[in-house]
Amino acid sequence: MRSFASDNNSGIHPEIMKAIESANKDHAAGYGDDKWTTKATALIKNAFGPTADPYFVFNGTGANTVALRACTQTYHAIIGAESAHIFMDECGAPVFQTGCQIIEIPTQDGKLTPELIYSKLNGFGEVHHSQPKVVYISECTEFGTVYTPKEINAIADLIHPYGMYLHVDGARLSNAAVSLNLSFKELITDCGVDILSFGGTKNGMMMGEAVISFRPELSEGLKFIRKQSCQLYSKMRYTTCQFIPFFESNLWKKNARHANNMARLLVEGINDIGKFIFTQKTEANVILVKMDRQLIEELQKKYNFYIWNENNNEIRLVTSFDTTEEDIYKFLKDLKELSK
Repeated sequence: MRSFASDNNSGIHPEIMKAIESANKDHAAGYGDDKWTTKATALIKNAFGPTADPYFVFNGTGANTVALRACTQTYHAIIGAESAHIFMDECGAPVFQTGCQIIEIPTQDGKLTPELIYSKLNGFGEVHHSQPKVVYISECTEFGTVYTPKEINAIADLIHPYGMYLHVDGARLSNAAVSLNLSFKELITDCGVDILSFGGTKNGMMMGEAVISFRPELSEGLKFIRKQSCQLYSKMRYTTCQFIPFFESNLWKKNARHANNMARLLVEGINDIGKFIFTQKTEANVILVKMDRQLIEELQKKYNFYIWNENNNEIRLVTSFDTTEEDIYKFLKDLKELSK
């Protein structure tokens, strides 16, 4: 069954598999003291700028918790959208790992604004209140919407005078960068981001993310936090070797562009079939649309996707690097027939 449930469900890109096979020769030092990790680090610095300091980890939840631990003490608070991955989809791991309170903010489009955040910037120095320390945003958001550099800069400019940090969850950062036709440096480093969870798994890798610090004081404890969080891979080369074609061949861009293009093709096709209501702009590779419940149930017999909101019959469709035009046209054909 072809899946529109998540880009996690896609396979491994052949170039990534080839890189893993190439790294699987002879012996190499463990825990990152190898040539693949050295090269991957250099490529990330080239892409994000010389201040970028990467720490490679297994997965997205691990990346987020490691990043947030680097920024906080247990008496701090983390501010995020109500739909934030750390709040909705990580089984409380960020709270368990950091000891921090998460302050969630309702939004219409999954995006925080300075106005929304400002209302939560209070209680500083008050012993009875958790101290706001981090603002967490996703690029792109869980709704598939994308922050512009102006929007990210505005958040950073608001919180930095308070001594706070801006953490970006970049599980789909490649899709956002392609959507805006920007480099990673333009979208992250130049916008005042302090720490980033940079994702590869949703964009063609087998596994592996990188926590990228842009602040020396955050880097200071990251290697210890990563180890303590069970995110230090002994055979590090099998993670870091994947980042080499990711950057050297611009694979991140090719894969993300294809996924985004397939999402646009799917949206155009759905619009041609009927008056379905799209609840968010499709700016990357995530589509949110309302359909009749009976139609949803019939489609789910053939395709794997999630009902995003049970109350209003809103579904989420996600395309990936290996979604084909054939996949799209087949889905649209079935949708059209079932809609009659």
